[in-house]
Amino acid sequence: MRKADVVSNIAEKTGIPKVDILVTLETFFKEVKTSLIEGEPVFVRGFGSFILKKRAAKIGRNIKKNIAVEIPEHHIPAFKPAKEFVQEVKTAAKPKS
Repeated sequence: MRKADVVSNIAEKTGIPKVDILVTLETFFKEVKTSLIEGEPVFVRGFGSFILKKRAAKIGRNIKKNIAVEIPEHHIPAFKPAKEFVQEVKTAAKPKS
């Protein structure tokens, strides 16, 4: 499912114009990004948490030049689903074949 599909589904279920839903969704995404950039996690009760995970420094390899490259410690964004969310998906999920 793409973002356009999500916007269409919400518009059908709520009767709100697609443009308003798209603006709201984009604003939510921007707020999540801004919070993570500032180092603050975002918690949505019953859905999950948008958090930063710390990756330790390590030595990588550039296989084309066959040299070792130091990769510094850094943070990456991650999503941790809530227990209710995981349980609901487990009980209702039917994989596509």
